[in-house]
Amino acid sequence: MALPLMCWALEQLVKSSPALELAGTAPELSTARQTFPLGTADVIVVDHDGNLDSAEFIDFLEPRHMRVIAFTGTTDPGALDHAVLSGLQGIVRKSESPKVLLTAIEKVHQGELWIDRGTTSRMFMQLARQKTDEKSDPERVRVSLLTHRERQAIAALAADTSAPAKVIASRLCISEHTLRNHLTSIYSKLHLTNRLDLYAYATRHHLDKPVN
Repeated sequence: MALPLMCWALEQLVKSSPALELAGTAPELSTARQTFPLGTADVIVVDHDGNLDSAEFIDFLEPRHMRVIAFTGTTDPGALDHAVLSGLQGIVRKSESPKVLLTAIEKVHQGELWIDRGTTSRMFMQLARQKTDEKSDPERVRVSLLTHRERQAIAALAADTSAPAKVIASRLCISEHTLRNHLTSIYSKLHLTNRLDLYAYATRHHLDKPVN
């Protein structure tokens, strides 16, 4: 997520603003969820030069209550667009001044998006195409509602239809209760009633492939 020196620099920057309060820092994405449980921070700045469309980063964005700004040197427009569509609220280039980052934090905290005009234009175009596709393919709409974790659960269930829930949950490193919650959500989104229906649906719509 950020090297120790970058963590320190971001800490000092936030502390320099009387309008902001530092909630803490985390060295990487894998520990950030534990560092910032629900309600701990209003805005999280992620120092990230890797793939903004990677499964790890998109999974980090999934909880919509988290407002996230990417402080990045990434220039790949496809990765930036994917991250924004997945829930990223702000993009600040590392070439920009510290003042820009502070302003971005304040604006995102107020509920605004902080993205450049190029990304905004691409977002409008992509959303327009998605709406057109949705009108012609209602099943695509349902599949698009699935979270990354739910896609993983579907793939695991489809790969071994005879395995009990306890085994599937263990393979996904989650509890049976969490798996049941995932299934309830999946059935609701896909308009299904049981695992047999889910297997047939997953096979028909190519949701049975492993998801990283």
